Amino acid sequence: MFSSRLRAALLTLALFCVVCLPAAAQFEVPHCWDMSAEIPYAESPKEPLVLQVITPNGQNLNPIFKPGDTGKGRGIIDVISGGWNGSKARQDEHRATGMYDILAARGYTVFCIRPGSLPNFTGLEMVDNLQRGLRWVKEHAKEYKVDPERLGMIGASAGGHLNLLSMTRPGAGDPKAADPLLRHDTRVKAVVALFPPADFLNWGGGPAPIDKSAELLFSGGVKDKTREQIDAALKDLSPALHVTAGEPPVLLIHGDADPVVPLQQSQSMEKALKDKGNDVTLIVNKGGGHLWLTIGEELMAATDWFDRQLAK
Repeated sequence: MFSSRLRAALLTLALFCVVCLPAAAQFEVPHCWDMSAEIPYAESPKEPLVLQVITPNGQNLNPIFKPGDTGKGRGIIDVISGGWNGSKARQDEHRATGMYDILAARGYTVFCIRPGSLPNFTGLEMVDNLQRGLRWVKEHAKEYKVDPERLGMIGASAGGHLNLLSMTRPGAGDPKAADPLLRHDTRVKAVVALFPPADFLNWGGGPAPIDKSAELLFSGGVKDKTREQIDAALKDLSPALHVTAGEPPVLLIHGDADPVVPLQQSQSMEKALKDKGNDVTLIVNKGGGHLWLTIGEELMAATDWFDRQLAK
């Protein structure tokens, strides 16, 4: 058995090698998963809306990640967004943390959904795109040998914001819809959000600064909008303000020294969920900023948590 300290050191070393040597791809250790080509899940003239599927291959299993079959037949939606940018580069950042190695080692199939980027889409449009991708996963679940009723969802930063917002604004399925994707709802069984924005009206005591991300609220920005319109849009984009009873279990992970998204955001989401009687856990990384080198430890904890939630 690896001690917690040794495991953290090894994960830090692995992350350092991946992050600091991106140009040396020929030296990359073989993974325990295979990645599909980009698959369109929706059409848009603004930018490609695509996803990629990470499929476990059972090879090169690292004992640090506690390999097993707890995730076999279950899927994880990885929401690709950082700064509300859903580019391939953001997906590569998730790969660099070891997320796919950890999940695939347990047998999980991962669906990496890119919901679009600013300024092409507003925040609510990105949620619509994400939910279109979710419906695609459910429609194709049998093809990937995944139970559509045992899906988890994970996202970091803006990706965590979008997955929480999708969770609190679920779309129903219509079994009679002509579009087969619309026959599926957008609910998932468990949600993990790492350092997510959650309440734009209370960002440490006041509204969140939006000068650099104004298109998140309105296409074209806020130059012609009143304060009332801006606050209404900020409320619409705040998952903590839309929590109801009956939400799926939620795991929040946040550093207490985050200079980008304050810990208060996850604490607000935690309180909102608890107040409505929902199951929520908050893990705080002491000294953690907006990502930290030993994030693999928390990703392993998140995978353990998925094991428990998706087994039910």
